[in-house]
Amino acid sequence: MRKRSPAAERHAELLRIALMEAAPAGLPLRRLMGACELSEYQTRSGLTAMRDLCAERGWPPLIWTRQDGYHFCASEDELEAWERVWISEKLTQFRRMITGTLAPHLALFQKSRWAKYLNTQITAVESSLDMASSQTR
Repeated sequence: MRKRSPAAERHAELLRIALMEAAPAGLPLRRLMGACELSEYQTRSGLTAMRDLCAERGWPPLIWTRQDGYHFCASEDELEAWERVWISEKLTQFRRMITGTLAPHLALFQKSRWAKYLNTQITAVESSLDMASSQTR
């Protein structure tokens, strides 16, 4: 696990308390910042630290949705929907990297071992993400 600053951990604790008080509703970023009296940078840093803490301590995952803002989630259906959206976004990023950077690299330098290797690896990741984002229960 990556080392967190003590400040990020303090901010995470403030955010956790604010989200627990708001539960089961969530809080949008601006309201969360106001409730904790933190800057946007401090809030985002605290949210990052809190995700790590949730994993370490077995707490429900912290997610963000447009409808509810940041909240702890224990619903399997909501977590699965959030994960599918996240995977779809990453899939889009991989596809843009392939078409916008890697394909032109291969076209310019057809003998590049690095580009061929990267193309193979990223294509495998793309395939896995595509399957994961389209799986149904």
